[in-house]
Amino acid sequence: MNRDRMLLGLGGALVVAFLASMYVYRQLQRVQSTVKPQTHIQLVVAAGPVQMGQVLTATDVALVDWPEGLQPQASFLHKEDCIGRAAIVPLVPNEVILDQELAQRGEGAGLPVTIPSGMRAVSVGVDDVVAVAGFVTPGTIVDVLATGQVVGEGQGESITRTILEHARVLAVGQQLTTENGKPQSAPVVTLLVNPQDGEKLTLAASAGKIHLALRNVVDAADVNPPPVYGYNVFMGTARPVATVSHVVAKPAPKAPAPPPPWAVQVIRGDKVENQSFPR
Repeated sequence: MNRDRMLLGLGGALVVAFLASMYVYRQLQRVQSTVKPQTHIQLVVAAGPVQMGQVLTATDVALVDWPEGLQPQASFLHKEDCIGRAAIVPLVPNEVILDQELAQRGEGAGLPVTIPSGMRAVSVGVDDVVAVAGFVTPGTIVDVLATGQVVGEGQGESITRTILEHARVLAVGQQLTTENGKPQSAPVVTLLVNPQDGEKLTLAASAGKIHLALRNVVDAADVNPPPVYGYNVFMGTARPVATVSHVVAKPAPKAPAPPPPWAVQVIRGDKVENQSFPR
């Protein structure tokens, strides 16, 4: 009796399991029938490292599969759209190439294509001290400090002030890129500045001495520090202000009264006239 009940219960469990598995199987089939297969397109990527200012050739670009509908804006579908255009930023292998990363066709190559409209590239002479021991490399951000002599009141005293803040380094020597952040030494550094700052930089480099202060690329705050005078550095205090004694100004003397005019009596026949003439 007990054995029959056990067999009956086991059979019922098998039926229930079979029905449940069939339900799950049909549901999976229904879901798979509603899922559309993912289609792919091909995007243009960099086949290898591309330096800033380099003109792309057929060997510099490649095509990779990309899910359709997920491609970045301004990406390219055809190699021909990129070939012959210069890169204005460095590209790494397999990086998707965007339109804003390339100069327009016919604009040339090298440093000029990396200069945005309205900006200027100004080169200044440096040494290892000015260039922060070679750690000023392409792409870094620097402040420019100028040291010269005071003109006018306090003439002859040295002064140092920050004339430019967060200027981007375009090139060190003739190198537009850096090798894994390694220090680079060159006699010339080229900075990206606006025309007015370019005039300041040129004047400071020709009339005094400049130094570059390296700063973090994400630090975009303007500090605008006050200038420092030689007296502040070497004496450790601010220059004393000369005291001026209080002097009461005397009133200006009055101008002397003009002399009286000449009096002349004129007689014409029976008429007599008195006329006056200034002295």
